[in-house]
Amino acid sequence: MINIFEVNETNNMIDQERLDVRTITLGISLLDCCDADLNTLNQNIYNKITRIAKDLVKTGEDIELSYGIPIVNKRISVTPIALVGGPACQTPGDFVSIAKTLDAAARATGVNFLGGFSALVSKGMTEADENLIRSIPMALRDTERVCASVNVGSTKTGINMDAVKLMGEIIKKTAEETKENDSLGCAKLVVFCNAPDDNPFMAGAFHGVTEADAVLNVGVSGPGVVKHALESVRGENFEVLCETVKKTAFKVTRVGQLVAKEASERMGIPFGILDLSLAPTPAIGDSVAEILEEMGLESVGAPGTTAALALLNDQVKKGGVMASSYVGGLSGAFIPVSEDQGMIDAVSKGALTLEKLEAMTCVCSVGLDMIAIPGSTSPATISGIIADEAAIGMINQKTTAVRLIPVIGKDVGDTVEFGGLLGYAPVQPVNLYGCEAFISRGGRIPAPIHSFKN
Repeated sequence: MINIFEVNETNNMIDQERLDVRTITLGISLLDCCDADLNTLNQNIYNKITRIAKDLVKTGEDIELSYGIPIVNKRISVTPIALVGGPACQTPGDFVSIAKTLDAAARATGVNFLGGFSALVSKGMTEADENLIRSIPMALRDTERVCASVNVGSTKTGINMDAVKLMGEIIKKTAEETKENDSLGCAKLVVFCNAPDDNPFMAGAFHGVTEADAVLNVGVSGPGVVKHALESVRGENFEVLCETVKKTAFKVTRVGQLVAKEASERMGIPFGILDLSLAPTPAIGDSVAEILEEMGLESVGAPGTTAALALLNDQVKKGGVMASSYVGGLSGAFIPVSEDQGMIDAVSKGALTLEKLEAMTCVCSVGLDMIAIPGSTSPATISGIIADEAAIGMINQKTTAVRLIPVIGKDVGDTVEFGGLLGYAPVQPVNLYGCEAFISRGGRIPAPIHSFKN
């Protein structure tokens, strides 16, 4: 039973500490839309999405009014399109037509992003997978709200290095195709290892094939709430620190659970999972970096940063799982550079490097996220960074991801403005030594020995 103290406490978290529900994401299966005729397929996709999601935005807005809880984004995720478009799509251009259909459906329903222009190729690529991947630069150039993702590895299957090599080329080509907007297309493209089927956060959301026909997933976020709580325990030992984070995560997750339950009942669609990630924004006071600095770091990136992030991530999960029976997605702390003012400041003053960010991804929920790099960076170097990050995910049995933005025409020292929740970022240097001979070997890096559990 929620008492008046909890109500007041929640109101303070919303009004003063930037607590919000970051997204309600409606997952929709498109498997029953499959057809050998491309026009029929596109019509089926548009009809199903607009029918099921017609009330999503209004429901979110009504819940905001009823409870006073900000719901920042209303989004849609769909079955990986490589699986849906296979019978009808013979060329990359055919898949671009599906991307345009998805974009039209997103506009019609009023959502800000639609994820699932995706391929799952951790062990190998079908012809449809490769055609979709090769269509990504044009698809992201020609759409506004569509997000793409490719899963290139997993703990169970290893890393598909052919796909890793191809994705380095695709990211560079996407940057070229969208260079008029500071290569913004790359901000809507994620390369995964161990991608979850139920992630509600963009740009990596897709609706897994094991999911129901339609399901509602909710992502909560409260970096400002956690930082405010830690301000009251400055100088206390690690036991007190951990308990404070854990109890705060419990309270934040309870808010998300309330919204998830209400949205499910109002739309008549099953509740899937609650993703309790700490997802920052460029707004002052909404930063994961500031939480780590509140723990005692002079700046994020200083020695001790990885340990502090590991503590934060673990305690967020421990607190969250007590507040909801269905925690899933990524659930932990996000460290996107352009979307976190504290991270931006740390990079700008040289305290936080690409290599330190990679070390931090060993213990956080995602990976190298929203990082601007020089537009001259080679596809092979981009592939090498993807391979490193995928290896971290594969060996540690966790999700890792790469969302790099090689900004055409920009170099180290420049700043790139993406706008909105995507924020802005200083262009970071990358290692200048090459890895092309390694990336060009082809084939697959085998799964680690601990993946064999049958």
